[in-house]
Amino acid sequence: MIRSSGGLGSDGRSAPVALSRLTHVVAGRLAIGGLSLCLIVALTVLSIEVVLAMPIPA
Repeated sequence: MIRSSGGLGSDGRSAPVALSRLTHVVAGRLAIGGLSLCLIVALTVLSIEVVLAMPIPA
């Protein structure tokens, strides 16, 4: 049986490079997601503190 040599991962170098890139992309997306979640939580806490500090109109 003859195998094609142009496929991804067939030469032993393409698959690790592609896997490394995919890992870096996933890690970057998770980092951005984590930072945005922290920002949302911080803004929520600050807005709650501002609302609680406002006097209640009588």
